[in-house]
Amino acid sequence: MSRPIKYYIVAADALPEIFVKVAEAKRMMQTGEADTVGAATRMAGISRSAFYKYKDSVRPFNDMKAEHIITFYAMLKDVAGVLSSVLAVFAASGANILTINQSIPTNGCAAVTISAETSRMAESLEQLMADVTSLDGVLRFEILAG
Repeated sequence: MSRPIKYYIVAADALPEIFVKVAEAKRMMQTGEADTVGAATRMAGISRSAFYKYKDSVRPFNDMKAEHIITFYAMLKDVAGVLSSVLAVFAASGANILTINQSIPTNGCAAVTISAETSRMAESLEQLMADVTSLDGVLRFEILAG
């Protein structure tokens, strides 16, 4: 009887270097930058055995977003146009917004959740996050579930 697998989302800079290098080797093979495991592992600076040990367990979050619905949480200032600016970033990225839920603003802020289908995004999830976070009036923006 095997235990169910648990998954965690962890910032890359908090991971042991080997995991980041395995992900990089996998990326090189997917993009054609390396045509064999040996070439990819040499370029990434890891052994083939380390690659094979972790290859099925390491996956960049951006790869996991394909054909998935992601729910984002935002804390926005209660100023006209802030939510509209956030939604414009989603539209420009190619994300398909499925639901929007906003609390009644209190203390000058409103909590907003946005669920979006992300498989047809023209940009990376990281870029979407950076674009929204940089908007005036966005106090907090993070992935709630996905």
